[in-house]
Amino acid sequence: MTFDRNTDNFKKGRGAQLNTANKFLKQELVTEHIEGLDEELNLHGSTQFLMEYPKKIVNRVESPDIPSDYSMNPYQGCEHGCIYCYARNTHAYWGYSAGIDFESKILVKPEAAALLEQTLRKKSYEPAPIMLSGNTDCYQPAERRFKLTRSLLEVLLRFKHPVSIITKNQLILRDIDILSDLSSLNLVHVMISITSLDEDVRLKLEPRTATAVNRLKVIEKLSKKNIPVGVMVAPIIPGLNSHEIPSIIEMAANAGARQAGMTIVRLNDAVADIFKDWISKAYPEKAEKVLNLIAACHGGSLSDSRFGTRMKGVGHEAESIRQLFKTAVRKHLSERKFPDYDLTLFHRPPMHGQTELIF
Repeated sequence: MTFDRNTDNFKKGRGAQLNTANKFLKQELVTEHIEGLDEELNLHGSTQFLMEYPKKIVNRVESPDIPSDYSMNPYQGCEHGCIYCYARNTHAYWGYSAGIDFESKILVKPEAAALLEQTLRKKSYEPAPIMLSGNTDCYQPAERRFKLTRSLLEVLLRFKHPVSIITKNQLILRDIDILSDLSSLNLVHVMISITSLDEDVRLKLEPRTATAVNRLKVIEKLSKKNIPVGVMVAPIIPGLNSHEIPSIIEMAANAGARQAGMTIVRLNDAVADIFKDWISKAYPEKAEKVLNLIAACHGGSLSDSRFGTRMKGVGHEAESIRQLFKTAVRKHLSERKFPDYDLTLFHRPPMHGQTELIF
């Protein structure tokens, strides 16, 4: 396998460097002969926000690998542009590419809060932690404009319902008031994702995310407010950021993190083509080694969809990564943990205009 070592064609500001074909579509927009055009076809243009009106917002989690009963996603697609994101593949269901489209065509669900309330008011509904989000980051840049995540948290607080949050954006600090109220009732857990402390790696790997320094500050500020916060070292990419595991966990622990999680990168479906194209342009000198190490973690393949192994990997390389992670956790986080959720507080408040009867 050979790679082009000319990095001049690496386009900054987006993670994906191309739009992969959508397997559900018969036609696609391509630039085959760029030398014959006056201007290059602009696939890296400004972000579009597209309104989506689903019938529900809360989804049951079927994967045994994910420790949550429900998830909800106020947005589909993500401007963060993380090159490795497994959620890229879901964009194909909406008729878009998993590549540049995923980070430039964002589906917004303006009725998310109302849909959540409808679910919580059902007599058949039993409270269980809901994860924000199971797919894309609920605090991605679009949230600053649309405030859907905040509206969801407001509903959850009214119903005294537990929620878990995972994000890599410091915008979460905007909602520290609601998070503090939820925390006082043992109704919230927060995980801050940190993939690399190296700013050069971060800029290429996750181009529109907060810096590692700012993410550590988020952990510190949440911790000082007694909001349970941990660090998610994910995804671990062997040969690229795997050596940073001890440093990330140590610095997160020093900032106040109570626990840590990890996953090993997997490159399913279109993500494999996107990642291979990206690493050949971002790190041509490392590309072959990194891809071989990823394959070594998944039985010789870049992808793995099997429950139980897809997130933690198999083989010697994956085991070495797990031991490195476990050693760092024992050293820095052994006496810390999240409090249990209090599910007994859940209640259905009166609807607007009604008076609650007290007996």
